Amino acid sequence: MAMRAKTSVTLSAKASCPTHARAEVSVRDLMQVIDEPEARGGTNQGFTPTDTALSALIGCTNIIGHKCAQKLGIDIGHLSISAECTFNRLGVTLAEEIDVPFEAITLSVVADGSASTDELARVAAEVAKYCPLSKLFREAGTDIQEDWRKASDT
Repeated sequence: MAMRAKTSVTLSAKASCPTHARAEVSVRDLMQVIDEPEARGGTNQGFTPTDTALSALIGCTNIIGHKCAQKLGIDIGHLSISAECTFNRLGVTLAEEIDVPFEAITLSVVADGSASTDELARVAAEVAKYCPLSKLFREAGTDIQEDWRKASDT
């Protein structure tokens, strides 16, 4: 009899915060530094919290993109992903409460596999359904524009 995977799991992280700007975050046996640039009182030794959120979207798009492509039998090869975000800083500067701080994100995904443009569109549609970070941003009100294309078209 096959084992049934858990449908809900607990994720956990903990951090030591030696300064107002630096957090040393541990997950499993890994550690990452989240920090602010020197201009904002940090030591610039890690991504800012907002940089971390944007980079998490890139990482999740890569992972879920490959899972969806495999499920669909589509060869996307390796991906190159870049993201650009319009971020409203009024909230982080405490000027005023902002409902949607990540106003818009443009995600550019370039695949070097043999997938056609139509097949990449199918993968992108599946990623939008299953990527938890994409769903998190969209549900918060962020407008995400995605451009999936073949490396040969760039």
